[in-house]
Amino acid sequence: MFDACGMLPSFASFHQLPYSHLLTRSITIPVFLLAAMFTFTPAFAQDEGAEAEFGAVEEEVVVDPAPPAADADADAGDGGGSKADQNLLSWTISSLGWGYLLVFLALSVTLVSLFVMNVLAARRDTLCPQELVDAFEERLNEKDFQGAYDMARTDESVLGQVLSAGLAKLSRGYGKAIEGMQEVGEEESMKLEHRLSYMALIGNLSPMIGLFGTVQGMIASFQVIALGGASPKPAELAEGISTALFTTLVGLAVAIPAIAAYNILRNRVSRLLLEVGVTSENLMSRFEDVQPQGGKN
Repeated sequence: MFDACGMLPSFASFHQLPYSHLLTRSITIPVFLLAAMFTFTPAFAQDEGAEAEFGAVEEEVVVDPAPPAADADADAGDGGGSKADQNLLSWTISSLGWGYLLVFLALSVTLVSLFVMNVLAARRDTLCPQELVDAFEERLNEKDFQGAYDMARTDESVLGQVLSAGLAKLSRGYGKAIEGMQEVGEEESMKLEHRLSYMALIGNLSPMIGLFGTVQGMIASFQVIALGGASPKPAELAEGISTALFTTLVGLAVAIPAIAAYNILRNRVSRLLLEVGVTSENLMSRFEDVQPQGGKN
C-alpha cells in the first residue's frame, strides 16, 4: 500500500540501507503504541461512564428512601404509645367484665367506709377521753356521786358507759359493780371487734374472688386452644389470660390494704380498751369498802 502511494519506500529497500534493521524497529514500535492507545481509550471512557452511572443509581437507592423510613418509625412510635395510654382503662374493664368489676367496686367502697368508721371509733376521745376522767374524779372528790353518775351516763364514750354501769350496780356491792363494768366493757369491745372483722373479711375474700377469676380465665383460654385446632387465634387466647391476670391483680390490690389496716386498727383498739379497763378500775377503787345494802341489814 505504501508503495502504491509513492510516499514511502518499500521495506525491502530499508534492508539495503545502512541501519535498516534499527530504523524498522524504531518506526514499528511507536505505531503499535499509538494504535493501542487509540483503541483502549474509548473503552476506558465507557468504563468510567458506567461506574459514574452505577454510583449515581446506588446513591439514589440508598439515600432517598432513608428519611421517609425514619419519619414513619417515629410516627409509629408516637402513635402506639398514645393509643396504649388511651385504651388501658377500657382494656381493664373489658378484661374484668361487668360482673367482676361491680364486685370489686362494691368491696372497695365498703372497705373505705369501714376504714373511716373504725378510724373514728379508734380515737382516744371516743374510747377513753381524758376530760371525762378529770371531771369524774372531781365529782367523786366532792362526794357528788349522783352528778358523777349522770355525767358518765350521758357521755357516749366507752369509758362513760363502763363507769355508769359500775355506779348503777354499786348498791349491790363493789364486786357486782366490777362485774357490771366488765360486762359493758366486753360488749363494747365485741362491737369494735365485729366492725373490724369485716375489714379482715374483705381482705380474705378479695384474693379468693381474684383466684376464681384466674381459674375462669385460664379455662376460657384452654377452651380456645381445644376448639381452635392447630392454630388458635392469639387475640382469643389473650382475652382469657387478661381476665385471669386482671382479676388476680385487682383482688390483691383490695386485699393488701384491707389486711394491713385491720391489723393496725385492731392493735390500737386493743390498747385503748385495756386503758379503759385500767382507768375505770382505778376510778372505782375508792368504793372497795362499799357493802351490799342487804348485808348491812
